[in-house]
Amino acid sequence: MIKNLFHIRAKVWLWQGVNPWHLVTIPHSQSAEIRRRFGAMEGGWRSLPVNVTIGQTRWKTSIFFDTKRGGYLLPLKADVRKSEGISDGDMIRFLLEIRV
Repeated sequence: MIKNLFHIRAKVWLWQGVNPWHLVTIPHSQSAEIRRRFGAMEGGWRSLPVNVTIGQTRWKTSIFFDTKRGGYLLPLKADVRKSEGISDGDMIRFLLEIRV
């Protein structure tokens, strides 16, 4: 495994705010490893720049550490969900690359 690549399996959930977002919480063990190794690079809102690959879709975004959930959150854009047929409640697999 390359040091900044993580294979992740997690469930999609819907954050019910003023503008709802589909999110994935990266599992605690992987979030802890990411934070231990890359936390010093965090920017505003405890964000880290990443590349994400789900199926045939690859894009640049950021993950955000959520202290309430104890893990990083990955937002899923509507065009990604549509391209890959992803809905609230789905268990998905994706490749996360921390951009260092």
